[in-house]
Amino acid sequence: MTSYDPANVFAKILRGELPSQTVYEDGETIAIMDIMPRADGHVLVVPKAACRNIFDAQPEALKAVALTTQKLAHAVKRAFSADGVTIQQFNEPAGGQVVFHLHVHVMPRFEGVALRPHTGAMEKPEVLAANAEKIRDALKAG
Repeated sequence: MTSYDPANVFAKILRGELPSQTVYEDGETIAIMDIMPRADGHVLVVPKAACRNIFDAQPEALKAVALTTQKLAHAVKRAFSADGVTIQQFNEPAGGQVVFHLHVHVMPRFEGVALRPHTGAMEKPEVLAANAEKIRDALKAG
């Protein structure tokens, strides 16, 4: 397995070198809006610990990511009045991983509505900001 690359996009976000729409942060994790969302409200849960994927993540990082993922699943479901959520996590190129820092996708879902295809097109910043605010409000409401 290839070693962790500290130049990956999530490491840069964590260091404040790249902007993000942060919806949640604690001592171990951060949750940000996916800039190429497959659904409105698509967020990414990222550990602050440097780990390439599930294979090299320490148990504490995995636990923190799982707990934050659950918190965000509740919030995006509430924020968008969704019927459910899809949780995805990819490992290594053969498993579909593109950014090599562990992260979990949390996407609100609606009966009969497919996820948008991953086209590489970025969402407008104002749309991401509005969706982030909905999720932050849902987190505050608990």
